[in-house]
Amino acid sequence: MAGRITLHKGDITTEREADAIVNAANTTLLGGGGVDGAIHRAAGPELLEECRKLGGCPTGDAKITGAGRLPVRHVIHAVGPVWHGGRGRERELLASCYRRAIELAAEHGDGRVAFPAISTGAYRFPVDEAARIALQATKEALAANPTVEEARFWLFDDATYEAFARALAELEGNRR
Repeated sequence: MAGRITLHKGDITTEREADAIVNAANTTLLGGGGVDGAIHRAAGPELLEECRKLGGCPTGDAKITGAGRLPVRHVIHAVGPVWHGGRGRERELLASCYRRAIELAAEHGDGRVAFPAISTGAYRFPVDEAARIALQATKEALAANPTVEEARFWLFDDATYEAFARALAELEGNRR
């Protein structure tokens, strides 16, 4: 049986039920703005020290570290694409982030994973399209990695939450 997908509104750094939090990271893995900055601030300097040892991460991939001061076991740093109008494999790279994060969670014994809306902030990926891609890729990855029981999407604002709720309803066959 494939794991379930749940939607939550608020700050991902307050997540206490997941085993791992996914960070919408940049290729350096050394912190940034938005979700990335918030996770690094909440985790403390231990996270930055671990990230420095990883040597960065290519777009579409992910790497895992401890969680520093966060109340979870791991942070999975997924590097999403910058939106360039869909001409640069952005859709494929975004889907790859979600699949790779689930794979890493499974490899490290994390049964519940919390995700942000990767690439939808400063990277300008259209939210409606990103939601459909994220949820489809996550559903497929959960089916392929049955030890991951739940993907918990933490969405910061009403518009993003609604976009993901519509996409999840479509994915489940319940047009909203």
